Formats: sequence, C-alpha cells, structure tokens
Amino acid sequence: MSDLYPTEAELGRLRAVASGTELPDLIVRGGLVQSPGTDEFLERDVVIAGRHIATLTPWNHFAAATEEIDATGQYVVPTFIDAHLHIEYTNLTPGELARVSVARGTTTVLTDPNGAANVWGPTGMDFLLSTETPLHVFQQVSPTTPGAPALERGGAVIPEDVVRARLLDDVTTNLGESNPFDYGEASTGRFRAALAAGRRLTGHTAAQTHESLWGYLAAGIGDDHNSATVDEALERVRLGAMITIMGSSLTDNTIPLFADLEAIAPAFGSMCFCADDKHVLDLATEGHIDHHVRQAIRFGVEPGLAYRMATAHAAKYYRLDQVLGLLAPSRLADLQLIPDLADVRPSVVIVAGGVAARDGVAAFANNDPVPDWALDTVHLPERLDPSMFALPVPADTGATVRVRAMEMYRGYFKRAFEAQLKVVDGLVQADTDDDVLKIAVVDRHHGDGQVGLGFVKGFGLSRGAIAITMNCPNMNIAVVGGNDPDMLLAVEELRRMGGGFVTVADGEVLARVPLPVGGMMSAAPFEETAEALRQGHAATAALGCTIPSPYIILSFVGLYVVPDLGVTELGLIDALTQSFVDVLVPGPVDPCGHDGEQA
Repeated sequence: MSDLYPTEAELGRLRAVASGTELPDLIVRGGLVQSPGTDEFLERDVVIAGRHIATLTPWNHFAAATEEIDATGQYVVPTFIDAHLHIEYTNLTPGELARVSVARGTTTVLTDPNGAANVWGPTGMDFLLSTETPLHVFQQVSPTTPGAPALERGGAVIPEDVVRARLLDDVTTNLGESNPFDYGEASTGRFRAALAAGRRLTGHTAAQTHESLWGYLAAGIGDDHNSATVDEALERVRLGAMITIMGSSLTDNTIPLFADLEAIAPAFGSMCFCADDKHVLDLATEGHIDHHVRQAIRFGVEPGLAYRMATAHAAKYYRLDQVLGLLAPSRLADLQLIPDLADVRPSVVIVAGGVAARDGVAAFANNDPVPDWALDTVHLPERLDPSMFALPVPADTGATVRVRAMEMYRGYFKRAFEAQLKVVDGLVQADTDDDVLKIAVVDRHHGDGQVGLGFVKGFGLSRGAIAITMNCPNMNIAVVGGNDPDMLLAVEELRRMGGGFVTVADGEVLARVPLPVGGMMSAAPFEETAEALRQGHAATAALGCTIPSPYIILSFVGLYVVPDLGVTELGLIDALTQSFVDVLVPGPVDPCGHDGEQA
C-alpha cells in the first residue's frame, strides 16, 4: 500500500503540474469523466504526472502535455476492483491473470491465497501476491491452514502467530473468509486481532440465517460474497454488511440479485463485485468484473451506479480509496476509456499512468518467473492400491444398502439425502442410472494416499470419471466417477501430469488440463490453458455431465463449511456439526467418524 502513495518528490511534482507551473506527462483529453464525488459524468480532462492524477480540468484548460490520449466520445472511469478472488482458481499465475483481466479493465484484486497456503505455506502465499505486471494484488489473509485440523490433514501447517502477523502487512486489506461454524477461542482471538489491526473481515456466510448468521456477523464479519437471493442480501445489509456480489464459474449471483431491482434497491449503496472462483475460460470469454457491470446495466441499474459498485464502493469499504478506485487528485492514474457504458469494453486501459492495454489486448508481457519449488507437488504412493475406492459393507448386508449422499444445487451448495445403492461382492456400487456417483478425496501432500469416500448427485456422468488436484480448501485430489478402475486411472494421470484436471472413460484418457504450478495453475499463455479447459469441458459433457464447469464444481464438493456435507481425505463430514458421519446409514461411528475396524 505505502508504495502506491506518491513519494514526497511525486507530491511536489503533482502540485506543480496541477497549478500549471510544470508540463503534465499525460492528458486524457475530451472525455466524459466519472466524477469522484457526485453522480455525474463531467466534461473534464484527466491530467497525469508520473503514476498519479494531478487534477481534473475543464476540457483543454491545459494546452499541452508530453503525451495525450484522445477520449472524445468516450467515458473515462476508474479501473475495476475484484473484492474477493482466489487467484489459484483462475488456473493462472498472477502474471497470466493480468494479461487476461487488465485488458478487460480489472486492475486490482483482493486475493485470499488459501490454496497456495495449503500447498506451500507462507512462501506460497507470497508467490500469489507477486507479479511484475500492472496488476495490483492485495492480501486477504487466509485464516487457518489447514482449515480444520480435526477434520483434515491438508498440506502445509501455518502457525497462528504467522497468520496474525500477516494482518499487519502493508499489502493486507482484510482477514480472508473463515469457517462460519467455528466458535473456538482461536478463531475468536483471530477476529479480534484483525479488528485491532484495522482490517476488514471477509465472510463466507453459506446461506445462513437468523441465529446462525447473527452469531457469525457478531464476530466482526463485515462482508459476504455468498448472498444469492434478495432476502439474503437484504438481511445482511440490514445488519451492516457489504455484499460483494459473486459472478463466478460456480454460480452467477448477478442474475438473482439484479432481477428484481425494486426489491434490492435499498442495498445498492452496500454492494461491490467479486469473481471469487472464476476459471480462465470464463474470464477470457465472459469477462472479469466487466461482466458484473454489464449484467447490472442489463438488468436496469443506472450505469454510473454500476461503475461505482465496481470501483469506488469497493475502494472505500476496503480502505483503498486514498490510493485507487476513483479519479481524483493524488490517486493512482488507473483509468479506462469506455466507448459504450453498457458494453463495458475499454478501448484503452491505463495503470499507474502508463498504457496497459488497448482494444482488449494487453500491452505488456508476462515475464514472472516460476520457482522450482512451485512444481512437482503431487505426492502419492509409488503404487496405488486398486481397492482404494472400495466401500465394504457388513457381512450380513443384503443386496442393497442406504448411504448418506449429497446433491449439488445453486452452484456449490450441497443438499444431504439418502440413496439406496446396490451391493456387489460386499462393496457398495455407484448408480450411474440415477446419477449417484462415488466421490473420493485422496491425499496428495503426505505420500500415503489416504482416502475419504462419499456419494454425490448432480454430475450426470453415464460412464468414466473426472479428477482434479484442487479439492477446496486442502488442495488434495478429488475424483468422481461411476466405477473404481476409471477413478484409479484418473488419479494416476494426475500424478503423471504433475497436477491439473483430467477426464477419463473406459480405460482411456479423454482430456487433460495441465496445471503444474502447485497442481493449481499454469504459467503457459492463458490462451493455451483456456483452450485445454474448453476441450476438457467438452469431453466431460460427452460423458453425460450437464454442469458447464465440472472441474471447478468438483473442487467444492468436499468443502465442509458449505451445508450440508463435505468430504476430506479423512472421511464424510456434517457441515453444521463439524463432525464426521458414516457414509452408511445408520452406520454407527466413533467420535472420530470411523467404524470399529478402522478405529
């Protein structure tokens, strides 16, 4: 943050340029500039000295500058802010993310690097905050790694004192999203430390309401990116929360929230935008925060307000407005020229006073290095046990058995239900006819191949399997399929690839999306990764899957802080009680969630 403020020398020059005694470096001339303090678009020139805005003047007030950009007939607005993003889930390194997003007007992201934290620890978190490209990356400190030590082993372990120290980092804006069902002393102390450090607390409210929601917000949680209905958004805003409207590859909440403008209007002043979990293919085709603005205007939100939601609202809430988010003297010269407010496609993007993109194409290269330690992060036993996905039943079980299962809805939420499944040779079978597939989470950090099992409905695979190295939040392997041999093949292929996504069927690998950087990201040109993802989606759809983005949805089946169920490498978890439950019904379990033989 402090590096983005003008230095003493820069301040002196800004004053000289603004007062007319020195020549500006750049004037963006003749556009309609979004006012930083009123609901107007003004006939103004943006006068720039170095990295910062010196002043706004009436058109042609200053006759000359070292360089000029003609904005005639265009709108000049701040560049966009993503208020909550996991860079890992874009499947791109920060530099490649910059190439796709800066060109579309998003130049600032607030990132919670919880995936990097789980794979690499603090060093990985720093890696996600670093790029030489013109993308501003601020930190939302990942609260706990692993997220719940009693429920998962995860990869790296980050001590509590390291988390709290990061709250004081100059690059930190807030505490990242936390487990809403954790009422322990450690989490309460962490919330207090964040408040005392003057940081916002990001919420993951997971469709809660009434007492459950109240207990979470009472910890100081100040924003929410899960609100997916007008009622949810209003309930949170009426309790003082900021709504960071999510438009991700999991679900697009711009649609339900803006579909009834009259109902949602009381919350307009407390809204900003985030992508949260949006993969490269959707970023490249649908857009980043430009998509949110386009959607808002399409549903009838006044354009100036839509642009403020994407800029000033986020900047002011996260205490960045003295640096960016509005076009005003002494702020960074981060701005974009928009020919059509409703189309939201910048002709020119300027970051810190320099042209960063023209007509949707980045004007810079990504030369960020990838360190050797960021590669080769998939650690499995030398030989995988062919029976690793087998779920045995007691000897006296009949031809069928009841299991606890989860059904996907509204993106990554999971509704618990019971399913009747066949038993063959003492083992529970998936039911592809009724779309009840087996899901497994396999440890890829410790090398022992520990496996947790469950069943899930919603993927629609008639055959085959898909697998990823990005189970949230612990970044283990998640694999879903209709038969064990294909699930095993998928995991083996992930090992060979060094991480990523894979689709297989009938003993054949149909599609690969290599993500060798931590098993989460690729440093290849974003165009290549987007194309591999497109092919992977197509191959998965050919197997019967109706989910548009199946890999990223699979990342969240295991997430145990989203109701009703989750899966880690240690077993099936009830999200509400944060405890293990048996897959079999009734399935008596011990306090650790294991049957007698496992215990």
